[in-house]
Amino acid sequence: MQNTLLNSLISIPSVSREETAAADMLQRHLASLGLEVHRTADNLWVESEPRGTKPTLLLDAHIDTVKPVSGWKRNPFIPSYEGGRLYGLGANDDGGSVVALLEVFCRLSAREQPYRLVLSLSAEEEVSGKNGLERVFSEIGPVSLAVVGEPTGMRMAVAEKGLMVLDCTAEGVSAHAAGSGGVNAIYKAVEAIERLRRLCFEKESEFLGPVKITVAQIQAGSQHNVVPDLCSFVVDVRSNGLYSNEEILSLIKESVADLCLVNERSTRLQSSRADMTLPIVVRGKSMGVQMYGSPTLSNQALLSCPSVKIGPGDSARSHTADEYIELKEIENAVRIYFELLDGLKID
Repeated sequence: MQNTLLNSLISIPSVSREETAAADMLQRHLASLGLEVHRTADNLWVESEPRGTKPTLLLDAHIDTVKPVSGWKRNPFIPSYEGGRLYGLGANDDGGSVVALLEVFCRLSAREQPYRLVLSLSAEEEVSGKNGLERVFSEIGPVSLAVVGEPTGMRMAVAEKGLMVLDCTAEGVSAHAAGSGGVNAIYKAVEAIERLRRLCFEKESEFLGPVKITVAQIQAGSQHNVVPDLCSFVVDVRSNGLYSNEEILSLIKESVADLCLVNERSTRLQSSRADMTLPIVVRGKSMGVQMYGSPTLSNQALLSCPSVKIGPGDSARSHTADEYIELKEIENAVRIYFELLDGLKID
């Protein structure tokens, strides 16, 4: 069942915000298993039992992918097998987690658990879209614990960096490049960028390290003989859980206030960290599961409840040409998920 379903996922293009065909297929598949399927937009979820007095454990994996990069040597939408590996777009990120968590949901639901179990297969994760997992929160109800399936090699991410994207604009005064007049906006931007490069946040996280600021894009100038009066650049900021996005934004704005304007696209994608006394963390440690901090963003950033991130595959394969997952990784994931969650007390 796992291979057949994963083949179907690969065969149906499901780039973020274009997941309808994949969601339709999954809805039919879940219904064929005898599950009552709930849907809003292209997000699907199933429940082990109706909402009641038990705490809710949420399992989440996403069904969307990035666009295929140019380096693919195989057709990204035709699943192919070689040496125990399954190649195809989304096989690793996040098809492996989708099929593993579905099997675990069915196994856990077949026996009495101290929690209500919900499996969500969500859309728009790759773009942190508002029509993704956030759309189903009100339908699912309060969640006590969430397990986010992402390719982590079945290590448990107990912390995850947050994200802010900043649009910065330095303003100058245009003039002929041959003269001595004008104010070069590029020079102001360069000075602002250098300040950001040197900006230091003292607190470093045990799992996530320091706050990371990266200037990722820059644009200026209309032609060679005109002093540019505008220079814009984009900054990627990864928070470490010891500063909120709002605190970091305030310090960044203060540091370059005389050189450029800073506008945030959003501050909602905060960093997260699990309490190390959380029962799932304690059980994971007893099983020998490795704990770590993840630099990559996931649906954890949208959750207000305690959560961990763990799943089959390797994050280094995500968004790359000839993406693959090893079939034994999925089998191993099912075993570990079940051992982690069966009978777990989460309230």
